[in-house]
Amino acid sequence: MSFTARPTRSVSLTRQPDALNSGRIRQVSSTLSSVALVEELQGRIREVDALVNAVCTPNPAALTDAARLDTERDEGQVRGPLHGVPVLVKDNVDTADLPTTAGSLALADQPPPPDDAPLVRRLRAAGCVVLGKTNLSEWANFRGSASSSGWSAYGGLTRNPYALNRSAGGSSSGSGAAVAAGLADYAIGTETNGSIVCPAALNGVVGLKPTVGLVPQQGIVPISHSQDTAGPMTRTVKQAAALLTVLTGGQTDYTEACRGTDLSNVRIGVPRGPLWGYSTGLDQVTERALELLSQCGATLVDHLSLPTPGGDEDQLQVLSHELKVDMAAYLATRAPGGPRTLDDLIEFNKKHADQELQWFGQELFERAAATEGLSSPVYVAARLTALRAGRDGIDNLLRDNQLDALVSPAYSPAWAIDLVNGDHVLGSSSSHAALAGYPLLSVPSGVVSGLPVGLTISGTARSEVTLIRLAHAFETARIVADGPFPTPEFRQWV
Repeated sequence: MSFTARPTRSVSLTRQPDALNSGRIRQVSSTLSSVALVEELQGRIREVDALVNAVCTPNPAALTDAARLDTERDEGQVRGPLHGVPVLVKDNVDTADLPTTAGSLALADQPPPPDDAPLVRRLRAAGCVVLGKTNLSEWANFRGSASSSGWSAYGGLTRNPYALNRSAGGSSSGSGAAVAAGLADYAIGTETNGSIVCPAALNGVVGLKPTVGLVPQQGIVPISHSQDTAGPMTRTVKQAAALLTVLTGGQTDYTEACRGTDLSNVRIGVPRGPLWGYSTGLDQVTERALELLSQCGATLVDHLSLPTPGGDEDQLQVLSHELKVDMAAYLATRAPGGPRTLDDLIEFNKKHADQELQWFGQELFERAAATEGLSSPVYVAARLTALRAGRDGIDNLLRDNQLDALVSPAYSPAWAIDLVNGDHVLGSSSSHAALAGYPLLSVPSGVVSGLPVGLTISGTARSEVTLIRLAHAFETARIVADGPFPTPEFRQWV
């Protein structure tokens, strides 16, 4: 089997192009044509992305698509608020006109998928321009246990624009880094456990993981049907709300939740255990965030606790069993001649170990390949335990304290990139929502030693309107108090 890897780009960590520190691109407006905006973003990608490596596959038809949408606008045919807006799409979401590789060389030489994923069809129907595909942690960071977020054999290594020698997080690394670097205001990420909210927090952008099932799962390279979902990654909460409106089919206009900042009728829980204490600087920033939420009128119910989110073994059992089944179902949709099973992918990696396995192994793939299906008593028991740990933990805390939502620190500040030993994550707040299949929103809350950190807001199933309302109020209060979020300087962190 032949394959094509992306050309390796030489990156100088000290290079400072003239416009790097000029701030993010200007926002979309009715006076800026789609063609002009696409040209501006393509220029920004050419200038900056050699440092960040966020966009793995540019769309050569983006300008043609933009011109068509400009013509529609000139003729009075406006499809919606995002008409003509460029959007970057994570490279594990099917696009019929561009490769979908999940970062793996095993899919790099395969034809593009026969159809767009339903969520991409919704983007195009709303008038969005697919600007390109973004790099990710290969196979959404579920191949080997010592992986480094942001690395894939196909796309190379994505770096954090705020600190080029620090992680962009994962697995939606390219989407988060691209928005932070001003390569697009709107991007699509996917999450199983932290893969949207982690890179959102580390790159200082907004990331929203919706309730599982709210956005169609079809056409997304899977890990777990019980936990996988796509969601928005944007500069602002209102932009995330607008993109979620499109991704969910337009039945709910989530931007309506961004109309005000008065939280006087809202009760917010603060579960200190087990979600605090792993980063002193992050805790201090989050305490400041609580003050701002209180100033917006919210009632804070502090010093609560969530149960520990179950053992790692139960979580791994669920993901392993579902990966084997779901991956085979997905691969069956791709062109004949390519891999069809997890065993095929494992064998490919062995044959191309010098590229695929150069930094970490595939023991998670091998574990999943050895599972015995979704009727296995081991899987059934683990899935039930995971559901109870996630849903009961969140719902019971909300009900017992009459809460609308929970807030907590998001992720520890970006850790140093270490391709040899893998990620060094001090802590996070994504597991309860992941196990439950419930929504989770990360919004920038401040900086620790120059590195962005975030606040996560969570709730019960389909509580996205509430989460967006709280995040918008907090975002507004933080900007009033502290000014705009700092823009990246594309330098090494020292």
